[in-house]
Amino acid sequence: MKLKITVLTENVAGDKLLAEHGLSYLVEIDGVKILFDTGHSDMFLKNARHLGIDIQNEVKTVVLSHGHWDHGNGLQFIENKKLITHPASFLKRFGKSDHHFVGMSLSKEEIQKKFDLTETIKHYQISTHLWFLGEIPRVSDFESQTTSFKLENGDDDFIPDDSALAAIVNNELIILTGCSHSGICNICEQAKSVTGVDKLKAVAGGFHLKHQNRQTTQTIDYFKRNRVEKIFPSHCTGLPALVAFYNEFGITQVKTGMVIEF
Repeated sequence: MKLKITVLTENVAGDKLLAEHGLSYLVEIDGVKILFDTGHSDMFLKNARHLGIDIQNEVKTVVLSHGHWDHGNGLQFIENKKLITHPASFLKRFGKSDHHFVGMSLSKEEIQKKFDLTETIKHYQISTHLWFLGEIPRVSDFESQTTSFKLENGDDDFIPDDSALAAIVNNELIILTGCSHSGICNICEQAKSVTGVDKLKAVAGGFHLKHQNRQTTQTIDYFKRNRVEKIFPSHCTGLPALVAFYNEFGITQVKTGMVIEF
């Protein structure tokens, strides 16, 4: 059994491909193709076409990691697919600094007209070896302690909908994250709990680590304790944190068009 991940949207462009602030992966496992997030434009479709991938006809299921514009606004360019996400993905949400809207352009009602919507707080098995992890318990004492987002009523928004995918290959876990607002270590622990597999092989996606601070250091320590073999931090992972990961693990920069296989 194999897993193939193709990067369709990312902040950094690969050869002859486009880039934007966002994330979208094509995930191939168990004979099916899953679209994980869509970025914020139709760029994922343009890059897919350049790579010889027909998203509209080849992909039947889309998974949305959370309800932010840079992960879900691309949904307006596709339709007639199963969409799996947490129900809180449709909250109206804003940045605290200047009250800018950071939610998705499509409302829940508009989404329901375009997609077969599955909303779930609990984990959801997509295929034999692939899970949507549902709502992530916030258990670590160094993750998801503060937030730069707020809800329409002014309350803090800790992005309860933030989730991820977990794949099992050769009895080892590969974790795919959108932004890890819930904490990448919390996500990994949820994946262990959901699948019953303890060995973490690889982690890829946005880590939402911006600085070389306690949270980044503790995350690196967690990966070391768990003997994670391959790490692909991208998208919302800031340069200081990327440098820390590079110094510890010798990471490769994630770009559009990159293919990761297990």
